[in-house]
This record gives sequence, structure tokens and C-alpha cells, in this order.
Amino acid sequence: MARIDRVNQMIRREVADIIRTEVKDPRLGFITITHVEVSRDLQHAKIYFSVLGNAEQGEEVQKGLDSAKGYIRRLIGQRVRMRYTPELNFIQDRSIEESFHIEETLEKLKEPSGQEDLPL
Repeated sequence: MARIDRVNQMIRREVADIIRTEVKDPRLGFITITHVEVSRDLQHAKIYFSVLGNAEQGEEVQKGLDSAKGYIRRLIGQRVRMRYTPELNFIQDRSIEESFHIEETLEKLKEPSGQEDLPL
């Protein structure tokens, strides 16, 4: 496994733990850290998250994460042994919502339309 992959997994695990145990923001209740992408120079990290709920709840979670960004970064710096602690950028991962939408659409297409095929 490449070093950058290990760093991605380590940061994902620590961010999820910090949000669950350390951050006391009620907006961050039903959140899942889906994956992390750290830049090659380890200066920046894109942290993707998904939210159980609607778009409005997603926006509230985004605001909560943005307000706790500095605190989370400081705790990562204490927990993960790296020369530099990357700047954190939280991005909502909508792939789960999109997959549900695609699945719904496919189910609707499978349903019979009520019209019988006429024999030729």
C-alpha cells in the first residue's frame, strides 16, 4: 500500500473519531466520513462526508464542519505523526443520494405501465 493511501486512511479514521467523540456540535449527528484525499505534498486534505437526511441538513452539517475545522485540524496534528498537518476541506459526498435516485428510477422503469402488448 502506498504511503499516501495509508495517510488517507489514517486521517479518515481520526477525523471520524474526533467528530464522534470530541466535537460537541449537535449539527454533526448523523454524519459519515466516506473518504479522504490528501494532496501529494500533504498540505491539503479533501474530506468527503455523507449525511443521513435532506439537502437542508447537509448544509447545516457543512456549516458545523466548517466552524470546527480548526479544532479538528489541531487534534489531528496531536494524534497523527506528520511533519505538517494538512489544511482541511470538507466536501459533501452525494454519491449515496445519487445511487438511491438511480435505483428508484430503475424500479419505476421495471413496473408494468398498465398497457398490454397487443398480438401482431
